Amino acid sequence: MIILGIETSCDETGIALYDTNRGLRAHALYSQIAMHAEYGGVVPELASRDHVRRAIPLLEKARADSGIELDEIDAIAYTQGPGLAGALLVGASLACSLGFALDKPVVGIHHLEGHLLSPLLSANPPAFPFVALLVSGGHTQLMRVDGVGQYTLLGETLDDAAGEAFDKSAKLLGLDYPGGPEISRLAETGDPTAYNLPRPMLHSKNLNFSFSGLKTAVLTVVKNHAGPIGAQDKSDIARAFVDAIVDVLSAKCEAALRQTGLKRLVIAGGVGANTQLRTALDAMAKKKRFNVFYPEMEFCTDNGAMIAFAGAMRLQRNPSAAKREYSFTVRPRWPLDEQNCVSESSATLSACTCRAVVAESESGL
Repeated sequence: MIILGIETSCDETGIALYDTNRGLRAHALYSQIAMHAEYGGVVPELASRDHVRRAIPLLEKARADSGIELDEIDAIAYTQGPGLAGALLVGASLACSLGFALDKPVVGIHHLEGHLLSPLLSANPPAFPFVALLVSGGHTQLMRVDGVGQYTLLGETLDDAAGEAFDKSAKLLGLDYPGGPEISRLAETGDPTAYNLPRPMLHSKNLNFSFSGLKTAVLTVVKNHAGPIGAQDKSDIARAFVDAIVDVLSAKCEAALRQTGLKRLVIAGGVGANTQLRTALDAMAKKKRFNVFYPEMEFCTDNGAMIAFAGAMRLQRNPSAAKREYSFTVRPRWPLDEQNCVSESSATLSACTCRAVVAESESGL
């Protein structure tokens, strides 16, 4: 079975072709970072327009790289949500238009499910069940994953996501967008003893997170700094910030493994590419005797491969999930553990039939 995957949830346009017999055949990705850098963050209208420009050329590239003709595709998977409404509509309209033209079934995929399953694309995939830390610019959640479509929320951020805190703190230090990778790079040369920033909710008796206070602590350090902040000072602040984030994420992961009794930890999402986090978790895994798994670096951020793969897994479990029904809606807000999408009784996201119309206030149309 060959699945075409289309990802347009935010600021990356991703197209991929996944073969259930031969694995990932091709994937093409375009990042809008350079365009949004001028504004210091993602501009939704610009993101949507750029998806329109990039999607078809990327589709042609993936098709040419794979040697697969469009009529050989068995189904089309697209990101239905969550994400920016206008951006999601681009991918949904492309998927359903192609499905109609080719008489192929389509299936909407939950963006976070794509991230959760992305480590299964690696050469050393984890076995179910496992604890997953989903950590990105928009989400920080701990999930118990018992199988495809079987997700239980263990804890989540009460305010800013970890990636959001990275970007906002980087902006406070005057770093260019996207600030997350830059603040991580600066931290490599920072003095770990120069500043001591708080570890929010480190000792709470639950698996939730909070990072807005850490961002405020960075703001306080910057405001109270005597004179201009030099290069070494920025590195020292960056080191203190990264150490605080890594300490909290690592401690919560350890607590989640202890609570569930599982021995496998999966890291998914853009912050999963962070060098300091990987180093800390690898050391903890060796000490505590559990296994930790990461997606390949190219699959940490948004991409079409994870959507194609998630679509293939869902269709293998439930072939009727693919519909020749080409009207579509998108879901800018869509909790992964929403009761009518993932219930503890059915535990099957692939059986989800819920749909929601995007209100004008959300879509901006």
